Amino acid sequence: MTRHLIRFSLRALRRQGAYVAINILGLAIGIACSLIISLFIIHELSYDKYHQDHERIYRIGLYGKFSGQEVRAAYTPAPMGPAMLEDFPEVESFLRMNIWDETVIQWGDEFFHEHNYVEADSAFFDFFSIPLIKGNKKTALNEPYTLVLTETVASKIFGDTDPVGEMVSVGSYPNSFRVTGVMEDVPETTHFDAGIVGSFASNPRYNETTWTSNSFFTYIKIHPEADPQSVIDGFEHLLITYVGPELYEYMGITVEDFLAQGNAYSYFLQPLAGIHLDPSVEQHQKPANDPRYLWIFGIVGFLILVIASINFMNLSTAQATKRAKEVGMKKVIGSTKGMLVWQFITETVILTTISLIFAIIIAEFALPYINNLLSLALSLDYLGKWYVIPGMIVIVLTIGFFAGSYPAFYLSAFNPASVLKGKTGNGRQNTGMRQALTVMQFAISIMLITGSAIMYRQINFMMGKDLGFDKENVLVLRRADVIGDQIDTFKNELLSLPGVQSVSASTAIPGRTNNNNGYMIRGREEESFLMQTFWVDYDYLETYGIELAEGRFFDPDLQTDQEASILNESAVRNYRLDDPFATRIVSPGLGNRIIPVIGIVNDYHFESLHNNIAPSILLFKDDETNWGYISIRIEPGMTRRVVEQTEHLWHSFASSSPMLYFFMDEDFERFYREERQNAQLSVLFTILAIIIASMGLYGLTAFSLQQRIREIGIRRTFGASVASVWYIICKDVMILVGISTVLAWPLVYWAAGNWLQNFQYRISLNISEFLLGFFFAIIIALATISYRVIRTASINPSISLRYE
Repeated sequence: MTRHLIRFSLRALRRQGAYVAINILGLAIGIACSLIISLFIIHELSYDKYHQDHERIYRIGLYGKFSGQEVRAAYTPAPMGPAMLEDFPEVESFLRMNIWDETVIQWGDEFFHEHNYVEADSAFFDFFSIPLIKGNKKTALNEPYTLVLTETVASKIFGDTDPVGEMVSVGSYPNSFRVTGVMEDVPETTHFDAGIVGSFASNPRYNETTWTSNSFFTYIKIHPEADPQSVIDGFEHLLITYVGPELYEYMGITVEDFLAQGNAYSYFLQPLAGIHLDPSVEQHQKPANDPRYLWIFGIVGFLILVIASINFMNLSTAQATKRAKEVGMKKVIGSTKGMLVWQFITETVILTTISLIFAIIIAEFALPYINNLLSLALSLDYLGKWYVIPGMIVIVLTIGFFAGSYPAFYLSAFNPASVLKGKTGNGRQNTGMRQALTVMQFAISIMLITGSAIMYRQINFMMGKDLGFDKENVLVLRRADVIGDQIDTFKNELLSLPGVQSVSASTAIPGRTNNNNGYMIRGREEESFLMQTFWVDYDYLETYGIELAEGRFFDPDLQTDQEASILNESAVRNYRLDDPFATRIVSPGLGNRIIPVIGIVNDYHFESLHNNIAPSILLFKDDETNWGYISIRIEPGMTRRVVEQTEHLWHSFASSSPMLYFFMDEDFERFYREERQNAQLSVLFTILAIIIASMGLYGLTAFSLQQRIREIGIRRTFGASVASVWYIICKDVMILVGISTVLAWPLVYWAAGNWLQNFQYRISLNISEFLLGFFFAIIIALATISYRVIRTASINPSISLRYE
């Protein structure tokens, strides 16, 4: 019976011709989009789940609140791990990690630039299931000045030479490191990147006992039977026992009094598999993704499938009159309603299966572009991943039943006596359903068009917003510590180069902050104040084009200015400094040094526009503070020449270390990479959704015109022009688009408003994006049907009137 059902279904599909082709292409595009979106969502949800004990591994985070300024970060003090193992019976082991931005590796006379250098305790391979190709995972990182390379980095540095046992230099470390192993490349679905893992025991702060200096990642693995909540409950003990004495030493206040003032200081746990999708926690190197985008694209993929399915339902029910006699004859010879329902659903499943084949081809061609856009390596690994083939089967069956159910029940319900007389039942109800489905299609399309326009306007707003400093034409050199105590001489040499306008050395720069420190204010010792700290030289403001609001900047003629500070407007405003120049800042981290305020700078965005401008303080960078960055403002049009001359000058000062640099404007764009990528994806899927909807509308219009060809001939005979016929047909479509707009706008307004809440600095929704969606939908609809309408209306009426 199944064989006969499939044979009858194939014959029926062949008879439907062009409409089947439209359905197949529409479904293929919809399924391809859904496959790609599903791969992306599965990829994001699979982060860190390949580790053997990932359900027992947690990263410790720090939550602090100081005078209204909140911090939620993954940074913890060096003694955190050992204390967790010592004081918590639930903890089986701990791991500390320190992730560098980048460094230089030297082997013999060759230098290699490595982006992803990580320091880790010896337990690294017990926490992360990354196989070692060479070496012993239990001892590879036990000793100071040892390291393990990934397979790619080992090949890059050593070629065919066995790296184990070789000695290399790492950054500015005085000792050489011994290579003790080679591991497989860190999987892409890991919340950190690592090309080299060095022993944390090499770090000078390995045995540090300070609890109020938070710089490292700390992970714990709890025993299988342990409850993580009991660990969380024990954090108060850590706070009182270890943080409390230091808090009292530096600030003269107890933990209880500190918390009673509305401040906060606590630790929390992040499950390993949840790190990648928790952007609320500040972390270094590999940023977490916002899980809301997974929901957005999941909904987009579903809506595209809905549009494709609506095409099928519309075109199937539109052809009811063509298939009515077929249904009537089958019922007369004994077919039951159930048998007919299964035949029509089988037709849909067969059509969906054919569409799936084309969808796979489309997806394979599209994936390289998607991977390049998202910097991923998504693939349809048909046999390597268990869920791929079952997922495709589920898609085929789901769409088959969903898209085929309404046409199946509608067609199978025809009365055989009526249809054999040429009466197909309630055509008005059928037309009404098709119009409702068309409205749904265009409502979805308008939502996607309007949403994409809003995303792009927000991104352009962020990229074009005045940041309070000039990020253009600024070359930034990393690793100022390589120049050491020759920084002033190096700066003077740079200033002598043609095209160099100014040079500044600082420990931090806009977009790359690294010290969020606590301070006190004399007379308000019971309070604590958190500020981003920049140690800068005399030329910092000039180089970055930052303007003073009040007071003065550091003056080289005034020796006392080297002990002073500059605040930003946010610090003055948030901390209610009525007379900032009479304020005396107290720095516990600098031995309770008293720091006067001599100037106020205008607020400038040293972080992403996702965040409000936080309070910050500029301190003078003395000759002993040689780490950080060297920023060079370049005359427009001289960039290439200045870079070449700077590299030559760098090598004359640091011949044994290559120059690492970036441009400030390009570096700042990384804050919005996720939004830019998502906007581009949104536009891509919107275009595909419009194509699918347009194909359906074209097919539906073609069928409608075929049914109304005699009516059009009569109208033309009585003097109607082609334009008037075009207006009559298109008017109905424009009404449907208008109804779609009314339905779509409130949903877009709600969704876009929620999305914009992610940004502290954001656009206001206005009517332009909403009108754009409406007019775009009107233009697409009219462009889709106009040619067919005009062509039909142009047929000689004498021919039209003979049409049956």
